[in-house]
Amino acid sequence: MTKKLNVLVLCTGNSARSILGEALFNHLGAGRIRAFSAGSQPSGKVNPVALETLQKHGVPLPGSPQQIVGRVCRPGAPQIDYIFTVCASAAGETCPIWPSHPTTAHWGIPDPAHVEPLEARREAFEVAYRQLEQRIKAFLAMSLETMSADDIKVAAKMIHEAAV
Repeated sequence: MTKKLNVLVLCTGNSARSILGEALFNHLGAGRIRAFSAGSQPSGKVNPVALETLQKHGVPLPGSPQQIVGRVCRPGAPQIDYIFTVCASAAGETCPIWPSHPTTAHWGIPDPAHVEPLEARREAFEVAYRQLEQRIKAFLAMSLETMSADDIKVAAKMIHEAAV
């Protein structure tokens, strides 16, 4: 049995894109991946349209409460293998030192959380969902267990660039 890989999807608010990413990694990873999400400045609540979007697609909702980055890098927390930032501000922030030296990549996705009116917000969440789903499927199609960290980083960047 191969070790389950741990993924962290990181955003500033941890209410929309990172929640979608966590749920999609766990769902599509089918036991191969264990995903978490966190925010450097969590909003304190998950956007209800994020949950609605996941339910619409039959993706199980994330079970963990919103997390602050510090909670997922403290002693005793799972070793993170990959970190994906999904918003520009999280990509530019100073991140904590990760003892496991995970592979990092930036997959910028436009923020759907503040789009108005509500129907336009729902469509923006659908777009974000599809973009994340496409990238995560491409990432999971790789032989992650046998690739070097450098090769994975290059491939994750190429996945993002191909999707833009």
